[in-house]
Amino acid sequence: MKEDFLHHLWKFKKFDALNLKTAQNEQIIIYKTGDYLELAGPDFFNAQIKIGEQKWAGNVEIHLKSSDWYLHNHEKDASYENVILHVVWEHDTEIFRENNSEIPVLVLKDYVSKEIVENYNALIAVKTWISCEKHLKEIDGFVFKNWQERLFFEKLERKSQFVFQLLEETNQDWEAVLFCLLAKNFGLNTNGNSFLQMAKSMPFSVFRKESFEVENLEALFFGVCGLLNGDKEDVYFKDLKFRYFFLLHKYNLEQTYVDPVQFFKHRPDNFPTIRLSQLASLYHKYQNLFSKIIELNSAESVYDLLSVSTSLYWQNHYQFDKESPKKVKRLSNSFLDLLIINTIIPLQFAYSNRFGEAIAEDLIDFMTDVSSEKNSIIDKFASFGIKSKNAFESQTLLELKNEYCDRKACLKCAVGMELLKNN
Repeated sequence: MKEDFLHHLWKFKKFDALNLKTAQNEQIIIYKTGDYLELAGPDFFNAQIKIGEQKWAGNVEIHLKSSDWYLHNHEKDASYENVILHVVWEHDTEIFRENNSEIPVLVLKDYVSKEIVENYNALIAVKTWISCEKHLKEIDGFVFKNWQERLFFEKLERKSQFVFQLLEETNQDWEAVLFCLLAKNFGLNTNGNSFLQMAKSMPFSVFRKESFEVENLEALFFGVCGLLNGDKEDVYFKDLKFRYFFLLHKYNLEQTYVDPVQFFKHRPDNFPTIRLSQLASLYHKYQNLFSKIIELNSAESVYDLLSVSTSLYWQNHYQFDKESPKKVKRLSNSFLDLLIINTIIPLQFAYSNRFGEAIAEDLIDFMTDVSSEKNSIIDKFASFGIKSKNAFESQTLLELKNEYCDRKACLKCAVGMELLKNN
């Protein structure tokens, strides 16, 4: 039994509301259960309740046991002085206000049907994967679609906080923010933090000024990421290393150290050398990328704009000193899809929020134009009949799994609420 289940029961009056009595045997009539604000203080505000012959307006506090009142130190908090009813599952002690008047108690378990409790216990019981896996296909399509939209924007709200943090760090420079986001996502999960540290290691103006020579950008990227340490016979390695230290001297910058980049377990096309070269080529091609990115509205427009490859050296190398068969290593559409999901959409959402623009439907349309992600979570949902046709749907399923299913937040989830609604 969890307290949020009691919140659910009280909020939706899932009990025999016609025959309620306090633990002190006074009749209870509920006119209004109150507002569930999930803030500090009592659980429900502005409730209206008649207890005995007296009608009350005030707050309702809910606990599993009456003694939790003292366990949570509510007797020392003035915000609980206006509690008119203490709703509990088990009544194990009386609770008093500061003026020694006893707070009426409603013992909820005396008025809740056995079926509701059994359904709740079945919902939260440990399953092979998620609590409602056997009932997902029962959910009304309209309800699930609306829930997906909310999940989508919840995830974007969370991602936008990182964008706003970068804005503060870059003195409100949207171009610099975009560069940081792109760098992080070019590094994928393994090297993302190292690439982000590289992007933040010096003023973006330095990268912008040197973008007219792709070799200078590579020198800065590779140098900061520690890929020019040591000595090699490779001519290109020596050239980049010379450029790197020259540029540090030119801009009076100190040598920066970031977390070591990783090659292990990556396919060669995802090696940090390849991704950094592609990022350098992108910024060599476009000096004002933000104004273009913010206007994109389809997967095809992204493919057209960001279709860049490595510099010439990396067409027949994956690492310095090790020549390989020549291959034009262009950003793939699947990689660009990841950039849409993790960089472009969050950036557009944050930008529209900052300037009060309404683009919610446009962002959903954009995401439905992008292919669904493929991973074990998406495959598992598909095995339960919830198939993902595009990135909008796959992103919402990931949000559902990570933020609700894994946290057992069934009573905050539209799916869980729908399954319990008719009980």
